[in-house]
Amino acid sequence: MADNSKDTTHFGFQTVAKDEKAGKVADVFHSVAAKYDLMNDLMSMGIHRVWKRFTIDCSGVRRGQRVLDLAGGTGDLTAKFSRLVGETGEVVLADINSSMLKMGREKLRNLGIAGNVSYVQANAEALPFPDNYFDCITISFGLRNVTDKDKALASMFRVLKPGGRLLVLEFSKPLLAPLSKVYDAYSFHILPRIGQLVANDAESYRYLAESIRMHPDQETLKQMMEDVGFENSTYYNLTGGIVALHRGYKF
Repeated sequence: MADNSKDTTHFGFQTVAKDEKAGKVADVFHSVAAKYDLMNDLMSMGIHRVWKRFTIDCSGVRRGQRVLDLAGGTGDLTAKFSRLVGETGEVVLADINSSMLKMGREKLRNLGIAGNVSYVQANAEALPFPDNYFDCITISFGLRNVTDKDKALASMFRVLKPGGRLLVLEFSKPLLAPLSKVYDAYSFHILPRIGQLVANDAESYRYLAESIRMHPDQETLKQMMEDVGFENSTYYNLTGGIVALHRGYKF
């Protein structure tokens, strides 16, 4: 019997053809884009802002540098990086989803952020940038939605300058069993209800919860980064491991 596992991947808890996943993920984010910031605050009780601030603090980004905020969505990290790199630097907000990119552009322009930020619709697996281009790349709550994570990590490695660093902020595996049980109850019962009430979309938030469970754990992701060439890879568990920040360098 033929092994079709190489042609399939997961979409939440479903098994789908690899060439179908990107479209299904796109549908989710087209649906949630308009309420994305509000839902982030509700889902995390505002703690996502602390996680993102920690990511910025760990980035080492300085004036005049070039930063890629990949899967940057509505631009929370881009807004901070824009101030850090100043007029002589550059921040690229990239997202595969046109609806999310539109929301990010509108939000940042309303905040008066324009001069050093550009917007690119891009697939993380085949980034449309030259080799050795960025000083820093961040991908925040986006890697778990990528079909081929190894290919995406290799693409990020390619476009980083020597000495550059990648930061992956993503949901991960809680460290304590009691926390896992509470987190599961919240994710699979409460989160879809919030999604239904606020965004009129329980299914998309059910997928987001499932996608978190299918994402590699802390040690697995660290090894995946090292396998494509990143060195000195480390991770920091945040909020008991519900979220982890991975950091790796290109030398």
